[in-house]
Formats: sequence, structure tokens, C-alpha cells
Amino acid sequence: MNEKLKNSLEIVKKTLKDVRIYNQASSVLGFDQQTICPPAGMEEQGNVAAFLGNKAFALQKEQAYVDACQYIYDHRDELTAEVCGDETAAEFDRCLAESLHRDFAREKNISPEMQLEHSQIYNRAFVNWINAKKAADFGLFEKSLGEVRTAQLQAESLHENRKQTPYDTVFDGYERGLTCEDLDAAFNRCKERLVPLLKRIMASSKKIRTDFLNRPVTDEAQKKMAEYLLQVMGFDFNRGAFSTAEHPFTTEPGKDDVRVTTHYYPDAFYSSMFSIIHEGGHALFEQNQPAENFSHYIEYNKTMGMHESTSRFYENRIGRSKEFIHLIFPKCKELFPNVFCDVTEQEFYEAMNTVTPSLIRTEADEFTYTFHVIIRYEIEKLIVNGNADGSPVKIEDLPKLWNDKYEEYLGIRPANDKEGILQDVHWTSGFGYFPTYALGNMYNAMYYNKMASEFDLPAAVRSGDFAKINGWMKEHVWARADREAPKDWIRQITGREFTPDDFLDYLEAKYSEIYEL
Repeated sequence: MNEKLKNSLEIVKKTLKDVRIYNQASSVLGFDQQTICPPAGMEEQGNVAAFLGNKAFALQKEQAYVDACQYIYDHRDELTAEVCGDETAAEFDRCLAESLHRDFAREKNISPEMQLEHSQIYNRAFVNWINAKKAADFGLFEKSLGEVRTAQLQAESLHENRKQTPYDTVFDGYERGLTCEDLDAAFNRCKERLVPLLKRIMASSKKIRTDFLNRPVTDEAQKKMAEYLLQVMGFDFNRGAFSTAEHPFTTEPGKDDVRVTTHYYPDAFYSSMFSIIHEGGHALFEQNQPAENFSHYIEYNKTMGMHESTSRFYENRIGRSKEFIHLIFPKCKELFPNVFCDVTEQEFYEAMNTVTPSLIRTEADEFTYTFHVIIRYEIEKLIVNGNADGSPVKIEDLPKLWNDKYEEYLGIRPANDKEGILQDVHWTSGFGYFPTYALGNMYNAMYYNKMASEFDLPAAVRSGDFAKINGWMKEHVWARADREAPKDWIRQITGREFTPDDFLDYLEAKYSEIYEL
């Protein structure tokens, strides 16, 4: 047996155990900051979280740990049952070695001091974004966004395995193995098929009733609905909790601690319904991953595209289906009687699937949502890669660029920065996240078709048999996510290469029926 390899593995895991403790504390503070922290305390609390995160980062800079990581990567083929305990453990440990090598390549040349400085930049950007959004004034966030770009480009320039373009390097951190070339091809295919279809939908004589969607609903009633929806989906309240936040999100401080949030609007009850279904999808992914992920420290290896595929699978493919609307309609009438007193199940289904070009991404209909992602991708690629002539894009020009693209793709224009460039929190911590939403739709369309070929999926939704649905997801979608790169993962699930066409076929069929095209 290679005793040095065994000892190196022990050093790595002992260090990662301590890293996890710091990160868990930082995560809990981050959740608190976005949910119940008083406004005046946000920056200070963010600095505490950044301090804890920096402690975790510094542990991974210690030479003994660095040497141990390098040794297990160089000798990963020797991580066998004899060294690791059994063959299953060996597979997970080999995955850990490769994961740490990727992280090391990204962070090797970033000092703890630089990491802390970047964390403080992102924390300051978050606070400034909150204030700017409230004031609908991009000027209050402009400087911070420039600092975020500088920090991310600095980190990208120090990456050991830089890709063809800065954005490729940044995006590889979200969706390893995919590049601008992949994204451009997929999004061009979307524009090719969806732009003409959107025009046909807008020209349709079909009128969908939506007047009831703005009837008032109390926060308490929306809270009860959120709890009901999470229960229906199979969310484990013994290992999870939910709260409210300005921008809904999910966080997972620990193996048995997964937290989701939503936001209540008194005149838009459906917003909290579908945000909790979306975040609940993220939570199911976390709650149902293999226990070995935690004992081998690879629980965060899954990509954001994989994660978004699950959240949008539950939100859209399940949540906006006729069968799910049928399942929850009685509860909707019970909790929101003033809303549904004169509304039929079919009217509710059509209202939840109406196509209306709109300004806010998180409230966009399923069909036009892809355009919101394309707009953000095209802008952030410019922010990171610069203009065609190599010059950097001017931060002060971004609100107009944003508004122009909304007018180009959706025929609408924001009236202010709050409903324009300030609506999303993502750019307070860097760039590269947005394309994963669209990739998630494309992934889940592929595995929806695979699942539906193996059992009557619509019937399972209609009857509320989420144990069957979640069981399939656990076995086929979630089990190997932390051990596979996205293209390999989707091929392993479906037996096919990645393609956006399943998703586009689905949109064409569904909305042609709804709008009687």
C-alpha cells in the first residue's frame, strides 16, 4: 500500500473538515444577512462572513495541504479499495482529487489577502445594489460593478488553466467543459426558432384571462401555500427551512440544513408560488444527493446548470403543467378564495402559461424567459471580454445597452433602472451565472423525455406521486451529478449528446396548443 498516499488523503480530509466548519458559519451568516439582518447591520455582518470565508481559504493555502492535494492528484489512479476502504470510496476519492486540482488551478495564485479584498468588494457591491435598487438609481451601484469586474478579471488572469477567452475561463467555473462557442450555438438556435414563434403567438387571436392574478392575497395565506407546495414536492422540513428575502434563493449550510426563501407580493400571489417551487427544486437536489458526497467532500461539485435544470424542472415542466395545476387547484381555492371564486382550472392553467413580453426576469413567462437570459449573457460577455476591438465596455453605458436589448428582443423598454439593469443580485458577486438558467431548461427537457419514456409521468404529477418522480430523479439525475462533467452527465442520463432541441420542441408544441396556432 502507498502509505504516503493514504497519509496525504488524511491530511486533505482533516483540513477540509475545518474548512467546512468556517464555510458553514459563513453560510448561515449570509442567509441571515439576506433574510432578517437589519439594513444598518448588513455591511458589518457581511464583513464577518467574509472574515470566516477567508479563514477557510487560508487553510487551503497551507503548504502541507497544498502538497497533499497535489500528491493525491498525481497518484489518483492509485486511489484503490486498498487505500480508501472499498471501491465505492475509491471512486469518490478520485473525484475529490480531481475537484481539488480544478480548485487549485483557479486559486493557486490568489493570496489570502487578495481573496479577502475580493470578498469585501462583493459584500460592498451587495449592499450598494440593495440601496441602488430601492432608489432605482444605477449610479449608486456603478462604481461597485466596476470593482466587481476588476476583481473577477484579476482572478481570471491568475487562473492556472485559462481558456480561450476570459469569459470562457469564468464560465468554466460554473459549467465546466462548456464554452462561449457552445452557448452561442445554443442561443442562436433559440433565437432562430423562438423569435418567429413569438411573433405568431403575439398575433394570435386567443385571449387568455389574467384579471384575477392581481387580486390581493395576504402574506400569511401565501406562507401557507408555500408550505403546502414544499410538502407536495417532498421537501424534508426536518432537514430544511424556509423564509423570505428580497431576492429568492436557496442555501445549504450543511448536510442536514437546506434553506429556501421566497418573496411575497400582495398583488401577485403566483410569484411566491413559483419561486418556492423553483427554490424547492434546488433544495430537493441538495437533500437527495448521496451521503458519500459529504464524507468525501465533493457535495459542491455539481454545476449551476445541473442545479438550474432541477429547479426549473419542478417550476416549469412540472409546476406549470395541466396535471400539476389540477393537483393544486383545490388548495388554491381554499387558501385564496377571493382570487379563485370565479376562476376555472383551465383559466388558471392558461394564465400561468400566458406569453407576455415583460421586464422582470424572475416573473417572466416560461416562453420569453430564454430571451431574458440571452440578454444578460450577451451583456456580461461584453463586460468580461470587452468590445470586438478589445477595448473594455464602459460601465456607465450598460443601462442603455440593457434597455436597447430589451427593446430589440422583446419590444419593451424599462422605465427605470429598478425594472432594468438593477433587478438581479447576481452581478454583485461576479459574472457567468445567467446562462446556466437556460442550460438548465435544455438539460431537463432531455431528461424529462427520458423519464416519460419509462413511466406515465403526467399521471404521476396529476396524482401527486412525487415519491416516484423524486425517486427517478435521485437515481438518474442527482446520483452522479457531483462526479460528472455536464456533457458526460446528460449523456449518461439520456444516452444522447447535449442539444437545445428537446426544449425548443417542447415550447413549440405547448404554446402552439395554448394559443391555437
